[in-house]
Amino acid sequence: MGRKAGNISKREFVRQCAALSAGMLCVPRHIISAGINDETQNDFRREAMFQEKTPRGVMCRICPNECILKEGELSQCRNRKVIRSVLYTLAYGNPCSVNVDPIEKKPLYHFLPGTRAFSIATAGCNLACLNCQNWTISQTGPDKTRNVRLMPDKVVSESLARSCSSIAYTYSEPITFYEYVFDTAFLAKQAGIKNLLISNGYINPEPLRKLCTVIDAANIDLKSFSDSTYLRLSGGKLQAVLDTLLILKDQGVWLEITNLIVPGWTDNPDEIRKMCTWLSRNGFSRTPIHFSRFHPTYKLEQLPPTPVEVLNTAVKIARDEGLQYIYIGNVPGHGQSDTVCPGCGTGLIIRQGFRIVSDKLAGNKCSKCGRVIDGIWS
Repeated sequence: MGRKAGNISKREFVRQCAALSAGMLCVPRHIISAGINDETQNDFRREAMFQEKTPRGVMCRICPNECILKEGELSQCRNRKVIRSVLYTLAYGNPCSVNVDPIEKKPLYHFLPGTRAFSIATAGCNLACLNCQNWTISQTGPDKTRNVRLMPDKVVSESLARSCSSIAYTYSEPITFYEYVFDTAFLAKQAGIKNLLISNGYINPEPLRKLCTVIDAANIDLKSFSDSTYLRLSGGKLQAVLDTLLILKDQGVWLEITNLIVPGWTDNPDEIRKMCTWLSRNGFSRTPIHFSRFHPTYKLEQLPPTPVEVLNTAVKIARDEGLQYIYIGNVPGHGQSDTVCPGCGTGLIIRQGFRIVSDKLAGNKCSKCGRVIDGIWS
């Protein structure tokens, strides 16, 4: 499927976004399951992958938290539980958010631009970010959210019915509903639908490599380039995310990176330069990076929005360090959302918000100088 502009009307897109931000489900009425409650919760239980019994309990090996759980205990992500000495996922076929999004919203700017992504999420996250914009679903479990019944085969059929080129596992943290992602992505791949992982990248190498067999593109949130900031802001470790970036590149998954610049936390120019230097030296100079503006939310409501000049400084640093595709997000009207040829500077894909208004790519090349523009364009 090629690039398309205007797949969704402005009115419809605004309606869907408003509903999502309010915690509502933008999903057709006929696939809502009335009666997902404590009595039917077992319908969404599946034996977890990557578990190991230890003398202290059952270990979940999917992410670096490596929770060791005794009978009846919940994992840190709130959707894994030990029942009769076996670890189960409680997040399978019961998403709390379902929507059709422009792929640019993920954000993915170099992967099938202008197409639609069928987006799903279950409750739960393996980090605890103070600035989480979707905390109402990420910092809780599937027994606390309003869910729909949507098994993997149904996700695929609904995606096809809505002419979606891809399925995005997004909004909360797809690593925590790993089994649901994997089974859905496997079926989607057979049906010719692409799979998108929108993630914090906090996953162990072995589960990630298995997931790479069914994932086509990913946007990874690189939250900071400081170990101490990662721990204090998100409760995680930097190196695990860097390992994820390297594995995704090695496995041939199309990758884009988001760096949210939070005032007083991740806006240090020296730290931004250190991050960009690492990316350039490790083979990511042609990987799109999205510097995203922070807006006050969750436990950091007292902070101001990121000043635009700080974002502009980040762009300059990234350019100085050799990164070729640099974007600014969450700043309406800022020209840094356009895809520009790194060779001659020609504006090739011009965007207004999540909508493409002009596309001057010639296949995968700049229409002016003929330079190959990295990405998956059709």
